Amino acid sequence: MTAPDESVTAASAATATLARPLTLPCGQVLPNRIAKAAMTEGLADARMNATPAHERLYRRWSHGGAGLLITGNVQIDRWDLERPGNVVIDGAADRAALARWASAGTAGGSQLWMQISHAGRQAPFYCSPTPVAPSARRLRLLGAYRTPSALTVAGIEQIVERFAAAARLAWETGFTGVQIHAAHGYLLSEFLSPAVNHRRDDYGGSLANRARLLLAVVRAVRRAVGPGFAVAVKLNSADFQKGGFDDADCVQVVHWLNELAVDLIEISGGSYEQPRLLGHEGDADQAEAPRASTRTREAYFLEYAARVRRAARMPVMVTGGFRSRDAMAAAIDEDGVDVIGLGRPLCVDPFFVARLFEGTTEAAADPGAELAYGRGVLGPRSGVTALRFINIFSQMGWYYVQLFRLGRGAEPNWRLPLWRGLLGHVAAELRSARAIRAFQKQAAQLR
Repeated sequence: MTAPDESVTAASAATATLARPLTLPCGQVLPNRIAKAAMTEGLADARMNATPAHERLYRRWSHGGAGLLITGNVQIDRWDLERPGNVVIDGAADRAALARWASAGTAGGSQLWMQISHAGRQAPFYCSPTPVAPSARRLRLLGAYRTPSALTVAGIEQIVERFAAAARLAWETGFTGVQIHAAHGYLLSEFLSPAVNHRRDDYGGSLANRARLLLAVVRAVRRAVGPGFAVAVKLNSADFQKGGFDDADCVQVVHWLNELAVDLIEISGGSYEQPRLLGHEGDADQAEAPRASTRTREAYFLEYAARVRRAARMPVMVTGGFRSRDAMAAAIDEDGVDVIGLGRPLCVDPFFVARLFEGTTEAAADPGAELAYGRGVLGPRSGVTALRFINIFSQMGWYYVQLFRLGRGAEPNWRLPLWRGLLGHVAAELRSARAIRAFQKQAAQLR
């Protein structure tokens, strides 16, 4: 008898690991261990409602093989947006459009969770005239952000209510879960970070105080939805800034979340100032250098997630950097990660996961990953802040254009030059911003 080929056996074992279902604490079952992570789509209309483009995009992803789809930033306040084109739920959302989006996103058998978020101070001036934050500390980045107003206690309590109302509407319109966004420098993350949160009341100072808003939001969301509805949290492993939220803070917050009905925690990191979520290291004097083992094993936050996994009672998801079947399976088998999140590869190949399970591919192609305007000082790791961020935001724009194409029903364009991605993104942002500002002016007159 001929012994089976070892490489074939290993490939089958890796695929079996990724294809294994996962039952969450609420009883919901994820069909497999791969998730489409949240990526802001920018596809909403001028009234900040979901559109047919969301339906086309998510129907394709739902048939693309991932067991879980998490939407991009759905905002809870139309006056404080992460970018133009955000869907907003703040009392005036189009329920029918949300229901069509939910139906499309579950058509292929996937679970569909709405990521609910508040941009806080990371709200650009051209679509958010009155941003709010824990403290009046401006985000100094390319001149695009205004000084926010520090939230009052009454304003904080209203934020909690808005998160709960958004979750309730997601449940009522057919989404199967929500992810509360407390990472990447948005409002809940800002409260957690002592570098941004300089309050001296019950919401500032100690970590217990800085985490008070997040824990209140989680409790309110769980009360607002049914017991079988998934409630997840996206949390920074660290801000990667001096004096910011660090990995010890993260582990402690996870201990507190253990006491609440949380079904999954996703570990990420960074903010607009330190974009580790995109795999960029940022300034050497502000951020720790990633260890070689982390780079070798693809995942940006796997090392931090291992510490969280030892503390967490709920399943843990890691997103960022995964490309190969073997690295994804090893993260589950060897590191105890429960769910692997994929982002950018699914912008350029929405059926990658299905082909992975079919055995016709072993790794994701990501043609935009190496695009840059040059090397060294001209590249994405430039010591010149403006040049570094121009490269980073040009890459982001390149992927946004791919999402726009998928939303129109077209195929991704792998040969799109970096500069065309940037210009296409900027043009779409300006069009959307003008439409949103016109609507906001009308709404302001009715206030």
